[in-house]
Amino acid sequence: MATVTLKGNVCNLAGTEINVGDAAPQVIVVASEGLADKVVGGAAEKAQVLVVVPSLDTPVCAAETRKFNTEAATIAGAEITVISMDLPFAAGRFCSAEGIENLTVTSDFRNKDFANAYGVLIADGPLAGVTCRAIFVVNKEGKVSYKEIISEITEEPSYDAALAAAKEAGAGAASCCGTCQ
Repeated sequence: MATVTLKGNVCNLAGTEINVGDAAPQVIVVASEGLADKVVGGAAEKAQVLVVVPSLDTPVCAAETRKFNTEAATIAGAEITVISMDLPFAAGRFCSAEGIENLTVTSDFRNKDFANAYGVLIADGPLAGVTCRAIFVVNKEGKVSYKEIISEITEEPSYDAALAAAKEAGAGAASCCGTCQ
């Protein structure tokens, strides 16, 4: 299983490791707005960008969410979902305070199903029980087309690479009418 670091200290990850080309497991998370169940992963009408953060209550996670919120409008054919272990109420307050309106913010607090299904659950160390920082892009067919596990939890992801992968997955899903071979 993979590892990440927190300020240089190794943290092991638990769950099933998912890689590019794998089917993205369908998992239910809880939306911060209305506490509604939201299905992520699997085949969908749009490409999915799954932005995984430990907690919105940290400067790096907040900055990352704000960046993806700003960039969301530039990604045609893709839906961005932020997933953390924050309680939906706290995530909702964050979204209200920060003006997050272009993406969906969700929580995996109930059963840690997402964290386990995607292999991003921190198993030990001071952050045990929350997710590491990661990005998965899932194409319309439900396959993982991009994956980044950020090796140092306190660092931001490669925005350019993730956004390019999201645009490619969104354009690929939108450009074919389904009749070509």
